[in-house]
Amino acid sequence: MTLRRRVVVTGVGAVTPIGTGAELAWSRLLKGESGVGPITRFDTTGFKTTIAAELKDFAAEDFVEKKRVRRTDPFIHYALAATSMAMEDSRLVVNEHNRSRIGVVYGTCIGGMTTYERNLATLAESGADKISPFFITGFIPNMALAEIAIAHGTQGPSQCVITACATGGNAIGDAFRNIQYDEADAMIVGGSEAYILPVGVAGLARMGALSTRNDEPTKASRPFDKDRDGFVLGEGAGTLILEELECALKRGATIYGEVLGYGSNVDGFHITEADTENQARCIRTALADAGIVPEQVDYINAHGTSTPSNDRSETTALKLAFGGHAAKLAISSNKSMMGHLLAGAGAVEAIFTLLTIRDSIVPPTINLENPDPECDLDYVPNVARPMKVDIAVSESFGFGGSNAVVVLGKYTG
Repeated sequence: MTLRRRVVVTGVGAVTPIGTGAELAWSRLLKGESGVGPITRFDTTGFKTTIAAELKDFAAEDFVEKKRVRRTDPFIHYALAATSMAMEDSRLVVNEHNRSRIGVVYGTCIGGMTTYERNLATLAESGADKISPFFITGFIPNMALAEIAIAHGTQGPSQCVITACATGGNAIGDAFRNIQYDEADAMIVGGSEAYILPVGVAGLARMGALSTRNDEPTKASRPFDKDRDGFVLGEGAGTLILEELECALKRGATIYGEVLGYGSNVDGFHITEADTENQARCIRTALADAGIVPEQVDYINAHGTSTPSNDRSETTALKLAFGGHAAKLAISSNKSMMGHLLAGAGAVEAIFTLLTIRDSIVPPTINLENPDPECDLDYVPNVARPMKVDIAVSESFGFGGSNAVVVLGKYTG
């Protein structure tokens, strides 16, 4: 049997609706501050949903040269920014000696839809000759990965993950495997999304997926609450630097925590409804991969979208996976404050899970005012909770039945 190498996280970077930079966003998350408000990007007249979790303090030019900003899509800007912060945080240096051992696994659900919409309008209004020569390279989903690799000079394993809302979790898990099985010594990993666009909001609203609590934006995302009516669309990116333990120790890196296990599967059931048995199996797979039993887990960073059916399904899946221990778990949803970052969600939430472990405090699920009787676990309502967390689980479940579960733990040497 091949001995699997240990994998730790040595750097994090985040671009979120509650702040640019992981530590700033984390401080606001603990305070229960919502990043949801009226949409400012376009005229929402006639739209059923008029709210979203937009970025508020982000300037692409702070991270990307102006020429590249003009030629690339916002989902690429967010990915480059989050990665720049993560690389600076980790102090990982890429050079000619190690570049083939450092790779990138990065994902998106949608890709460069801002670029697509803009060029589609140009085609209709001005003709084919006016389409930007940078249209394709700004639109296709793997270009965030490519731009990251170019910016940092990496030449190791490469993969663009597209598994809907499970993307960020799958990206972490796939990069985890690259290092475990000695295909790389370090990986840049994460997800990015920029989909607060007319077609995105209109399409998700037509599915019935979005909240229409337009008159109370900060209260619209309310996971596990009886009065929830859909998720709030967000945007942003999260990047983690995964590294083989001995390599990290050798260069004196700061270690946020250890990636202990990973599970991934697909329901094969329905495009939007969950198979709770299969979600539970994914959780159990991740725990088995980590070599732990359910009773060792302290905290769950839930997918927690605030949609009526998904919150119930996740609750049932947790009960099936953890049995009686489910009632003893602290569980919370970051989406109550950030909205749903789609591909960025799993990456950013994994970062916050690591900070939960580091700081021994669980962020709250805000807006949990009228608990749903069918969602009857401990969702840490409204106020952060100090508690020791040694092992935590970050869950990501996506359209089409894609599931990803990552087990993270305190690094203890």
